[in-house]
Amino acid sequence: MQKFNYFLALIIALALSGNLQAQKFDAKFGKGIQITGKDSSFHMKAAFRFQNLFSNEWTISDGEFTDYNSNFLIRRSRFKFDGWAVTPKLKYKLEMGLSNRDVSGVSDQTRNSDRLILDAYLDWNFYKNFSIKVGQAKLASNRERVISSANLQFVDRSRLNSRYNIDRDMGLFFKHHFKLGENFIIQEVVSFTQGEGRNITEGHNGGFDMTYRVEFLPFGKFASKGDYVGSAIKREPKPKLSVGVSLDNNYNAIKTRGQNGSYIRNLEGDFVGKDLTTVFVDFMFKHKGFSMMGEYANKRTEDDNPDLVIDSLVYGTYYTGTGLNLQAGYMFDNNWEVAARYTQINPDTGVDTPEKQYTLGLSKFVVGHKLKVQTDVTLRDRAERDNNFIFRTQVDIHF
Repeated sequence: MQKFNYFLALIIALALSGNLQAQKFDAKFGKGIQITGKDSSFHMKAAFRFQNLFSNEWTISDGEFTDYNSNFLIRRSRFKFDGWAVTPKLKYKLEMGLSNRDVSGVSDQTRNSDRLILDAYLDWNFYKNFSIKVGQAKLASNRERVISSANLQFVDRSRLNSRYNIDRDMGLFFKHHFKLGENFIIQEVVSFTQGEGRNITEGHNGGFDMTYRVEFLPFGKFASKGDYVGSAIKREPKPKLSVGVSLDNNYNAIKTRGQNGSYIRNLEGDFVGKDLTTVFVDFMFKHKGFSMMGEYANKRTEDDNPDLVIDSLVYGTYYTGTGLNLQAGYMFDNNWEVAARYTQINPDTGVDTPEKQYTLGLSKFVVGHKLKVQTDVTLRDRAERDNNFIFRTQVDIHF
């Protein structure tokens, strides 16, 4: 960690010193520190952000609010460097997390070290509309997961995402897009990855992972990549729609949630697993101040049994089942937004308790998602268990 701090201080000092003989220095708020070489051989943007969260939760038992808990939290704190090298067709990104939540997940498979690196990849547009990405990045999974945590419509992602998402992984990612007619765009992504999530350093113990995604944009591109930005930050003068379908096959998955979750070992301490398949269907719609997003998730094991059973012994339980998330909001001319979200989680029997969540949100976007204050209230309705009432407020700043 100390070495990382020295490295970070060095990068910032170099960026601010002017000794780089930069051709361009863009210091506008929300745009990061941008540097372009005099010979146009590289471009880099350095930025950082953090989210400060105040969370309150009550248990609702027999109609009464009990067991109050509150928490002040640095939810996320991150540094990001991206740009291109030699040619704009060769892009790169490095993103690092600093908060405790960002670096959690220490295990012997990460050499018991903090997991600082979130993204680290090169992305090469090698031929027309074809590109290949190599490194560690988000898989082309559910839309809400791919949307940056800095660009969410609510304080945080839904319960569907936390239970079923496939997160980040390391490997190869192939992308392509084409047009049908004047406006209809189809985008495809195929990835071949390790299958065990981010920052794995101690070998490859399970099978590999294949992820496939196709997206349909019948009315053309969204403004400022708005199909992966929560809320109507850029008001679309005409309706825009994106519909996506993803399929993830994690072969011999040795974690209870695929790329996430706990490792599964037998009595001898060896890793054991079975195939895990996840399907996502999602959409994003925007028109003027209105935005709406929906997602469906279905996660299954190869034998439809969430338990991993060997010789009548259960060694682990995969988090399988289905989920539905629907949310919508309206952005007023003064950049205040009201939004509502409904989430339903139906885990398989013996995995977890079914639940529904009803969320209302109110946000003030001072400088889009770069500077905002968000608050939401949630009723968590759990089958055969006490319910919960949650109130959260978060401030987000992104330089």
